[in-house]
Amino acid sequence: MMAVDFQISIGSTVPIYRQIIDGVRRGVTNGELAVGDQLPSVRALAERLLVNHNTVAKAYQALVRDGVIESRHGRGVFVAKRRNIYTKAERHRRLDAALQAFVGEALLLDFDDAEIRQAVEKKLNDANGRKKRGDQ
Repeated sequence: MMAVDFQISIGSTVPIYRQIIDGVRRGVTNGELAVGDQLPSVRALAERLLVNHNTVAKAYQALVRDGVIESRHGRGVFVAKRRNIYTKAERHRRLDAALQAFVGEALLLDFDDAEIRQAVEKKLNDANGRKKRGDQ
């Protein structure tokens, strides 16, 4: 069983179930969770995150509905085969929102354009390297 490696913030304005959804999605996106990896049971993840098991169940239900994970009766919850679950317009909207937040934060931290581009290139190269290793 793969460890789900993310933290939640109780004081955040983002609901806990949404933080769980985002954490699992992030793990799938960055290659930490691969197709077929088993996730912790609802109870186990709730205990690890110190949250109510209904909160984890709600997050898992949303992830199943979105096709990110699948529940196999009597066996557990697994990362589903990857597919596009968003329309092209929604994918572009999400990318734009993420980039706007990222660039705004980077500029607030006083990075110049070259440093921002270099950081993005490094992350893209790292992500592409993980994908290639995972495909072998």
